[in-house]
Amino acid sequence: MLFRLNGGSYGFEELKEVAYSYIKEGEHYEKIMGRFLLDWLDDKDHILVHTSGSTGKPKTIKLKKQAMVNSSIATGDYLKLKPGDTSLHCLPCNYIAGKMMLVRAMILGLELDVVEPTSQPIFDYDKVYHFVAMLPMQLELTLGYLHNVKNIIVGGSSVSKHLVGLVQSLKCKVYATYGMTETATHIALKPLNLKSKTPYFKALPGVKLSQDDRGCLVVDAPSVSEEIIITNDLVTLHSTTEFEWLGRIDNVINSGGVKLFPEQIEEKLKGHIKTQFFIASEPDERLGEHLVLVLESDSDTLDKTVFDELEKFEIPKKIYAVPKFLMTPTGKIQRKETLKACSVLI
Repeated sequence: MLFRLNGGSYGFEELKEVAYSYIKEGEHYEKIMGRFLLDWLDDKDHILVHTSGSTGKPKTIKLKKQAMVNSSIATGDYLKLKPGDTSLHCLPCNYIAGKMMLVRAMILGLELDVVEPTSQPIFDYDKVYHFVAMLPMQLELTLGYLHNVKNIIVGGSSVSKHLVGLVQSLKCKVYATYGMTETATHIALKPLNLKSKTPYFKALPGVKLSQDDRGCLVVDAPSVSEEIIITNDLVTLHSTTEFEWLGRIDNVINSGGVKLFPEQIEEKLKGHIKTQFFIASEPDERLGEHLVLVLESDSDTLDKTVFDELEKFEIPKKIYAVPKFLMTPTGKIQRKETLKACSVLI
């Protein structure tokens, strides 16, 4: 087994012992990793994984181990990873992204360094890493320490226009990911910098894309999912392998017959509003719905110049202030739950 974990090389049974030691003596994140390793090394053909709950109630699903193996190989092929390459693991193992970093290392024969999954991971800044996966916040807070990294995939939530601008100074390749728990993480990547930068997500080999009658993305990825997956993501499809993500159909607002995508309006506002925020709607007798802006703040007062980049129909009619947003464990805002909890009627 070429796979190495924190400098150690382990056979099948030895890796089980490492997992047991993590569970018994490790830090909280190591205990979670240890439990996953035991699940991965058992005789079952699947593992139980939890969805994040960003688009509904969290649920537990069965994910075939072979699907995770296939996903690992596809990522390795796309990024041209080879046995002995180094990888940094700084994601929590509660959810699929963290689990897959371990699986990729085992399947591809990578040398994996695991560090505590904090918002600003601390790692060996002088060591060359061929492959790293991060959340957007982690990427932004470690920008000054990535000079020896070759490839970074970033996911868990959308990558802001501001962050895309920041990564242009990096020499390593940075990719936004598109995927879900049901597909063993990403099935498409979007290069964010260097010469390969593009506004479109490109599907991994073997993945075919289409749209349903709502305009939502349909994913046919037989190597990672036995079923065709119908998403709630509105997209502009450019080919059977390329698409531009517009937003969640759950969030689309129809105001006076005009369809508004909150995620696109939020993108224009990022960089102008310092606190966390999101766009939502509330009933309107004339328009059906009108836009509202929800701030994570004690004050609902904003300088009107923050809306200068918006079209007239994109400007929120009201501003609400909420002391604290409800978040998923992977750092996504729970929009509906936040509004309900704070008695903001929408």
